Amino acid sequence: MKIAVMSCIHGNYEALITILADMEKQGAEQIYCLGDLVGYGPYPNHVVEMIRSFDIPTVAGCWDEDIVEGLNSCECSYPSLLAERRGKLAHQWTEKELYPETIEYLAELPKTLKKDNLAFVHGSPHSPHEYLLPELQGFIALERVLATGADVLFCGHTHIPYVRTLQDGNLTIKVQQPDVQIEEKSFSTPVKRIVNVGSVGEPRHGRPNATYVIYDQNDDRVEIREVEYDYRKTCAAIVEKGLPEIFAWRLERGLEFAERAEDSSHLCARGVA
Repeated sequence: MKIAVMSCIHGNYEALITILADMEKQGAEQIYCLGDLVGYGPYPNHVVEMIRSFDIPTVAGCWDEDIVEGLNSCECSYPSLLAERRGKLAHQWTEKELYPETIEYLAELPKTLKKDNLAFVHGSPHSPHEYLLPELQGFIALERVLATGADVLFCGHTHIPYVRTLQDGNLTIKVQQPDVQIEEKSFSTPVKRIVNVGSVGEPRHGRPNATYVIYDQNDDRVEIREVEYDYRKTCAAIVEKGLPEIFAWRLERGLEFAERAEDSSHLCARGVA
């Protein structure tokens, strides 16, 4: 079976309909979505309606979660006060734009989905806000896959696609509890993989093209698809609808634009009492 996996659509309807057409051309028999249906982009209701009309299994992204539970900036999502202000403006605009039934749908999305030996999350199995970066320390990366009980973990959130293979091997863990002698536990693991599918609606790999993944269960093959579409339509709609113009700028360039901590006193709200 050919499975298509996408993530981070962010209200970009033009990108979504182009991706869905490409999936059909590639012979995808099942589609999964890894969340962030809304945020930044101009057509959040259209995107959710399309996902629902195709009955695509979808997990909750960090934007989907924040729209339902209220904005709560996470670890490194706002590296500066200016970036945080823009993020809050986008959240407020999106919240006002969404239909009640759209919010109800987002509230019902699960955090994880499983199919056979495959697992689907937004950020990581622990949190939709956690970034599984390609340079993540090997043991931590392996733990994230093992936590799902799967062999292949599909994720998004970073907006940059990659495939990482974690080779099989033997692991030894030392466990020490108070007043208990150190205990060593060894176990072996087969090959595991993390597949980041990139972003449909707001790519950050240096080009405006939408990305997603085709996974062939028959031969265990992963193909990262990069598809061109008329991103200028989305850029124009971002400006016309009153969203921060910088969102159109970075979509056109396929880059994240965030000033780095010009205010050293800035603290993210998540986890701060």
